[in-house]
Amino acid sequence: MIRRFLLAAVCLTSSWAATPQLTTIQDVLYKADGTRFNGILTISWNSFQSADSADIVTQSLTVKVLAGILRVQLVPSPTSPAGYYTVVYNSDGRVQFQETWSVPASSQPVRVSAVRVNNPSAGLIAPGGEISGGPITESQVTGLTADLAARPLEGPAFATGRAAVINTLGSLDAASGSPSDCLHVDGSSGACGSSGGTNASFVDGNSPAGIVDGSNTTFTLSQTPSPATSLALYRNGILQKVTQDYTLSGNTVVFVTADTPQPGDTLLASYRLAGTGGSTQSNPAPQVLCSGTGASTTGVSMTAIGACAIPSGILLAGDRVEIHFDLAHTGTASGFTFEVDWAATPILNRTGATSDALVSGRADAAVLQSGSQLSSQSWGTVLPFSATVAPSTDAYASGITINFQGMLARTGDTLALANYSVIRIP
Repeated sequence: MIRRFLLAAVCLTSSWAATPQLTTIQDVLYKADGTRFNGILTISWNSFQSADSADIVTQSLTVKVLAGILRVQLVPSPTSPAGYYTVVYNSDGRVQFQETWSVPASSQPVRVSAVRVNNPSAGLIAPGGEISGGPITESQVTGLTADLAARPLEGPAFATGRAAVINTLGSLDAASGSPSDCLHVDGSSGACGSSGGTNASFVDGNSPAGIVDGSNTTFTLSQTPSPATSLALYRNGILQKVTQDYTLSGNTVVFVTADTPQPGDTLLASYRLAGTGGSTQSNPAPQVLCSGTGASTTGVSMTAIGACAIPSGILLAGDRVEIHFDLAHTGTASGFTFEVDWAATPILNRTGATSDALVSGRADAAVLQSGSQLSSQSWGTVLPFSATVAPSTDAYASGITINFQGMLARTGDTLALANYSVIRIP
C-alpha cells in the first residue's frame, strides 16, 4: 500500500514539473537604413493555458537585441480563445513601435515575420482581460496625459518672429509693441529707458547733427550730457580732448578752428544722462541696413546702379538714416551725372566733369512724425563741395527704397557705384 502511494506521488510530481512546449523565435532585425537594430524588446501576455495544459500566468520579459540578433523562446499562443503577445520595441532611450505576435507550435526556430500579426481578428487580450484593438490612446500610456497638460500651450495672440510672453491663462502669446521697444518682466512693452521712461541713463553711438563741410565747427548732440565730463567724443575713431579739440555748452559742441571736421569725417559721441532712477539701459546701437558694391553703367540715360530697400516697420519717428556712397569714373571721353533718391524725392543730383575720377557723398534722412528732412554733401576730384537740404513727404511706415542712379554724357566711359552703405541710428 505504501509503495503504491509513493509511486502515485512520484507520478503526480513528475506531471506538475513538466515544462511546457516552447517555440524558438530567431531572426536578425534591421532598420530601414540597412543598419542592424539594437535595443530591448518587452514582451507581455495575459494568463492562459497552453496546449499541453500548462498554466501560464500574466507576466512580461525583456529581451536584449544586439547587432540585430534576436532569440527568444515562448509558449505557443492559445487558439481558443485566441491569445497574443504584445511586443514593444525600445531603442535610443524611447519606445519606437509596438506589434502583436501569435506564436505557433514549432520544433524548428521561426522568424519574426512568421509570428507577427498585423490585424488580429479577435483583438488583443489586454491586462485585466479586456479585449482591445487599434492604435494606443494617450490615456493608455502612463503619465502621458498629465505630461501633455503640463506643456505651455499656444495662446490666441501667438505669432512667430516675436518675443514670447506668458498670458494670465499660462499660454504663450507674442509680445506686442514697436520693434524698438523694450520688453518688461510683466510682459508689457514700451520705450526703453529708466523705469520704462523715455530718457535712457546713458547714450551710445550718438551722431552729432551738423554739416561736415570743412568750415562748420558747431554740432548738436541729441541730448545734454550729465555730467558734462561724461562726454566721450570721437572723430574718425580718435577720442577728442575737451578744451583742446572742442568745447561743450549744454548739448552744443564747438570744435576749435584747427580741428574743424573735414568732408568725410565721422563723429560719434557717448555720454551719461541725468537719470530718474531704476536700472540703466543704453540706446540701441546703429544698425547697418545695406552695404556693398553697386553696378556700373556705360549708357547715356539715367540707369539704376544700386538700391537699398528698407522694409516696412523698421523706421520710426526720431530715427536718422545715414547714406554713404563712392563713385568711380573710368575714361576721359565724357562727363557724367549721378543722383540719389529717397523714394520719390531726389536727395541730390550733380554733374561731374571728364576729369572727375572719384566722387564721394554723404546724405542724411531725419525721420519725422510725418515725412523726413533730407540733407546731403558731395564732392569729387574736381567737383566742388556742395551741401543741400530739402523736405520729403514720402511715407516711410510701409518701407522706403533708396536708389542710386547714374549716366554718362556720351559713350566710351564707365561710371560705377564703387561702395555704399545705409545705416539706421535709432
